[in-house]
Amino acid sequence: MEIELNAFIYLALALFCGLLAGKVVKLVKLPNVTGYLIIGLLAGPSCLNLFPKDVISSFSLIPEAALAFIAFSIGAEFRLDYLKKIGKAPVIIAFCEAFGGVFFVLGALLLIGQDFSFSLVLSSIAAATAPAATLMVVKQYRAKGPVTSTLLPVVAIDDAAALIAFGLAVAIVNAISPGGHSSLLSTLLSPLWEIFGSLIFGGCLGVLFTLLTKYFTGRGNRLAITYGLVFLCVGVSDLAGFSSLLACMAMSAVYINTSNKKISDVVFEQTDRMTPPIFMLFFFLSGAELDISILPSVGLIGIVYILVRILGKIIGAACGSFLSHAEPPVRKYLGFTLLPQAGVAIGLATTALSVVPQYGAQIRTIILCGTVIYELIGPLATKLALSRAGEITSAK
Repeated sequence: MEIELNAFIYLALALFCGLLAGKVVKLVKLPNVTGYLIIGLLAGPSCLNLFPKDVISSFSLIPEAALAFIAFSIGAEFRLDYLKKIGKAPVIIAFCEAFGGVFFVLGALLLIGQDFSFSLVLSSIAAATAPAATLMVVKQYRAKGPVTSTLLPVVAIDDAAALIAFGLAVAIVNAISPGGHSSLLSTLLSPLWEIFGSLIFGGCLGVLFTLLTKYFTGRGNRLAITYGLVFLCVGVSDLAGFSSLLACMAMSAVYINTSNKKISDVVFEQTDRMTPPIFMLFFFLSGAELDISILPSVGLIGIVYILVRILGKIIGAACGSFLSHAEPPVRKYLGFTLLPQAGVAIGLATTALSVVPQYGAQIRTIILCGTVIYELIGPLATKLALSRAGEITSAK
């Protein structure tokens, strides 16, 4: 008689697998997030199939919730007093590293003889960087220093830069393509609506957050408010076509600058204590979703995309750091912390299926292959870069 496991047993198994993987990777001095991803990959449909595809799909709320709380944590780095201190450096660096990835990939694809429209759309997705793995490495090792301080605002701004790059690329392709069916104006306005709508909506929730945490004083009540507003932010963003990541960042950024510091410190401390199991499940499920069977289909174009994007990010970040007069460690090491690529990139690749259907399927395959590689090497590259910069003093 075959016993069918229920959702709670699968969740328990995922957490215990994550705990075990975290211990194992510490023996070889790898970040915990790498262990979560690898154990998820081994347990997922691509390998042992202990977690079938339908089970992973049934937990789709967990990745959304985890990404929302990650964005919420990053937004807390945007204190006005800190922003005044560092000035415009994160903005300059973010756009330089994002568009550095775009231009390097575009140039390389054209050099190997690829179609301009295809190359432009694929290269525009190179701008996107996934903040989740990077933030987990920073938290695990309690990294502190100029690279870490610059990194968190940069990965937050990177999302906006990626949306702009993709919107411009699709607008240009539709303008020059005989089969282009979207108007240039609507294509250009779409990313602007997503960016500014997200920031305005998130900002309004941030003000509401401040009012509610003044009125409700208990720790439990404030934690419930945090969860409620984060979930509301994601839900409304999905309905309105906003970026839930940008909206959650904006919400926490406004909240931390409009609330009493003692209150906000307690709120963020509580959230940090309550979210690690969600993050563990997120990376385990992310690993389980990685499909290594598509790697052989990546071809020359995929190899060029994966390798040249890394080069573009590193050189772009170095140029942006130089232009903004950032400290030497930032110029030298920041680019190596910007390699991971996941949610936003996959979302843009999926969008490409409808906005440029003639290239969509190939673009999505390449991005999915890149995700497998970047998610596995990204956390290690981040740890090594922060270690070399002297911002990780002890391995945990």
